[in-house]
Amino acid sequence: MDRYERILKLHRILKVARLPVSQQRLMDELECSRATLYRDIAFLRDGLGAPIDSHDNTSSIFYNQDEAETFELPGLWLSSSELESLMAMHQLLARSSGEVLSGALAPLRSRIERLLDEQYQGKRFPIERVRVTRALSRQIDETVFRRVASSVLERHQLKFRYRARSTGSETERTVSPQRLTHYRENWYLDAFDPDRDALRSFSLDRIVDPTVLDKTAIDVADAELDKQLASSYGIFSGPPKAWATIHFSAKAARWVAEEHWHSKQEGHFLPDGQYELRVPYSNARELLMDVLRYGPDAQIIAPVALREEAKIQLRLALSEYEA
Repeated sequence: MDRYERILKLHRILKVARLPVSQQRLMDELECSRATLYRDIAFLRDGLGAPIDSHDNTSSIFYNQDEAETFELPGLWLSSSELESLMAMHQLLARSSGEVLSGALAPLRSRIERLLDEQYQGKRFPIERVRVTRALSRQIDETVFRRVASSVLERHQLKFRYRARSTGSETERTVSPQRLTHYRENWYLDAFDPDRDALRSFSLDRIVDPTVLDKTAIDVADAELDKQLASSYGIFSGPPKAWATIHFSAKAARWVAEEHWHSKQEGHFLPDGQYELRVPYSNARELLMDVLRYGPDAQIIAPVALREEAKIQLRLALSEYEA
């Protein structure tokens, strides 16, 4: 945790605390030494003007209650993820022009704007200067979305026709919905399919004529959902079948080393400046798409089957250009 994060976290702990906070608790939560804590407290008090007070024995500190309500850190102290979340929510609310939600969501949109203003020294936050763009999102039938979401929230089974994107074939499914997942700008239904006795993920834009049934959905434990749906690379379900080893050129390494591909990824720089990345996967389709977008700067080393599949994809692409 860097100094910026510690100062921000220290401020938030003291801001919400109703009782004095012990130095030991602060050291534990900030993951720092006593000397570092003293420096951070001094900077927060003397450099930023925080209303810090302490007991006579200085074993615990707190914000002066008379000033705590009005004190905020000067400048923009939102983290990148917090700013992204607020701006994404603000833009999402701006796009919600339906009659049902427009009036109900207006106060929430105003609250987000006030919160951004508060974090910007009380001045108007220039929303137009920050953009959260959407890319590669697919159009969803809103009736489909509402019915699927209702089945998930109300815990009812769902019947629908599903058009497979890869083959174009259509099958009829009756499933027990578990979760709605928003992944890479698109919505997916995670569900238990009894006909296949397995968990599956369905893209909502491929679901046709969903019907919410009166039958109660079969619940799958959260631990099992995470094991089946989150342990492998990408959106495709199933426990990992193998680990992929990919080498990226020294040029691409500067980007890949900073990217998050999977929660269990392993990576390190090689002596020649290349970067080696290892990720677990079950279905190779999405992993191959992400690796191949790096073109000649990426090479799959192992397993052999995945390497051969990548070579086939590249040959097919080259044949289209040669034709």
